[in-house]
Amino acid sequence: MPIQDTLKQLGLEIPPVPAALAAYIPSKRVGNLVFTSGQLPLVAGKLRKTGKVGKEVTLAEAQEEAKQCLLNALAAILVQIESLDKIKSIVKLGVFVSSSPEFTEHHLVANGASELVAAIFGDKGKHARFAIGVSSLPLDASVELEVVAEVE
Repeated sequence: MPIQDTLKQLGLEIPPVPAALAAYIPSKRVGNLVFTSGQLPLVAGKLRKTGKVGKEVTLAEAQEEAKQCLLNALAAILVQIESLDKIKSIVKLGVFVSSSPEFTEHHLVANGASELVAAIFGDKGKHARFAIGVSSLPLDASVELEVVAEVE
């Protein structure tokens, strides 16, 4: 099934590529790999939630933010390829979670993105991953995500 059809079934659509906040590009292709820059959970250029996970942002909210980061990363990948159907494999996700010191469920925040990529791509969405806690992220975002994808 084409990825666009899968997205429609999930009630999702790929947003426009978020504008870069500094001196970088949204993605870069090297051979058959596409590397995204870190993607924040921006919607129409704004963050829906700000703050630290475990304090101002709940685990469930952070998982939703991770999903938005993933959709933004897919938009960045589309800068390099004409269709998401050209993705052969999601190789790796890197998830940064801005959290309070006592929060230790970074892996569960990252599951928001991991489960969504699996729902979209099936077996092609199986990936390596890291999830780490950080003291802060740009614009006081709670989550930032990067993707490495293998493409045709």
